[in-house]
Amino acid sequence: MTNLSVNINKVATIRNARGGNNPDLIKVALDCEKFGAQGITVHPRPDERHIRYQDVRDIRPLVKTEFNIEGNPIDKYIDLVLEVKPTQVTLVPDADDQLTSNHGWDTISNKGFLTDVIGRFKEAGIRTSIFVDADPKLVYAAAECGTDRVELYTEPYASNYPVNPKEAIKPFVEAAKAAREAGLELNAGHDLSLVNLHYFHQNIPWLAEVSIGHALICDALYMGLHNTIQAYLDCLK
Repeated sequence: MTNLSVNINKVATIRNARGGNNPDLIKVALDCEKFGAQGITVHPRPDERHIRYQDVRDIRPLVKTEFNIEGNPIDKYIDLVLEVKPTQVTLVPDADDQLTSNHGWDTISNKGFLTDVIGRFKEAGIRTSIFVDADPKLVYAAAECGTDRVELYTEPYASNYPVNPKEAIKPFVEAAKAAREAGLELNAGHDLSLVNLHYFHQNIPWLAEVSIGHALICDALYMGLHNTIQAYLDCLK
């Protein structure tokens, strides 16, 4: 069983565009759970341009499924994670002003830093995941940092899928095999969609979780949130 975690950042983006509380971020998170999603993902950035740190505090006690907080482990972020204690923390190497995530960690050169941060989270009983590119060397190095999981950065797969699905999936299958050999559970995310998700899952059926936000929220504008979540869950059967 591969879980679907819905990233609700884009809902917060719409809310913030007008101020106030429309759409209601907490209601959307709870509706995602009600409609079948097995998790909720948030990615607070330092400028709080979508998910705000207070949103994380407000959502945490209400989410009954898995709660995943993504982000760059700067001091403010580390303090937030240790305060709210999510099910999972996903470490992403974003710059402060980065539009969206566009690469994974160099787990080799950042081994000392990642090991220290992961140690702090695991002492607090929080499952850890490191965002990595589809490179077996980086996956094996992530395991040496003490993480529980890696999340494969899937934008290159999504970009190449329309041209040549077999070639697009190859490096991800190799990285996924490396994760399994290293004893790591496997997540995936970034630009996965109704177009490419089923093929990805078909080739890597031992995925623990996919985290999907932008494409899912865009589809929901046309299909409705309930129907959209069901469609994504169908891709993971």
